[in-house]
Amino acid sequence: MFLDKLNWRYAAKKMDPSKPVPEEKVAQIVEAIRMAPSSSGVQPFELLVIRNKDLREKIRPVSWDQAQITDGSHLLVFAAWDNYTAERIDAVVTQMVEERGDSDLLQSYYANLKDMLLPRPAEINHAHAAHQAYIALGFALAAAAELGVDSTPMEGFDPDQVDEILDLRSKGLRAKVLLPLGTRAEDGDWLLPMPKVRKSKAALVTEID
Repeated sequence: MFLDKLNWRYAAKKMDPSKPVPEEKVAQIVEAIRMAPSSSGVQPFELLVIRNKDLREKIRPVSWDQAQITDGSHLLVFAAWDNYTAERIDAVVTQMVEERGDSDLLQSYYANLKDMLLPRPAEINHAHAAHQAYIALGFALAAAAELGVDSTPMEGFDPDQVDEILDLRSKGLRAKVLLPLGTRAEDGDWLLPMPKVRKSKAALVTEID
C-alpha cells in the first residue's frame, strides 16, 4: 500500500555505499520528476543526475559534510531557472505547438504569461521557479518510497559553491535542493530505529464543509 511505503521512508542519515540503487529504479524516479506538474506547464528547472564519485566528493564538503552525498550511489540536483525570459517561454510554446497543435488560445495564454512574468524582478521569478522544482522533489520522494529506494532531501549546502562546482550560473540555473539516492545502512544510522513523528490529523488539518 502506498501509505505504508510513505511510512517506511525517512531521511536516511547513513547509506551503504556497497549497495547502489539499480539504474532502472533511478530511471523511474527521474521519469516521475519529469512527469511532475508545474505552473503553466513550463517546468522552470533542470535536473542533474550525478553518478561521478569525484564530483560528489567535491560537493560533500560544501554540503555540511553530509556523508549520504558520497555514500549514496546517485545525487540528484534540482536547479531552478534564475529568471523567466521570452526565449525560455517561447521554447515551451514551440513544444506545445509541436505536440498539441497551434491555437489562438495557446498563443494568447502564453503571451499573457510573458506579460505577467517578464516585468517582475529576477529574484521573484527565481523563487517561483524554485517552488516548481520543489513540487518535482515531492514526486521524487514519493516515487523513491514506492520503489523502496532511500533518499535524503537536503537544503543544507552552500548554493553558491555548488553552483560554481557544477557551473550552473553560466546556464542560467541555481541549485535549490539536493537528493542523494542510496540504500540505508542497517547499522550506524541513529534515525533508523526511531518511530516516524508527524502532527496528528487534528493538529494539521482543518475540514471545511
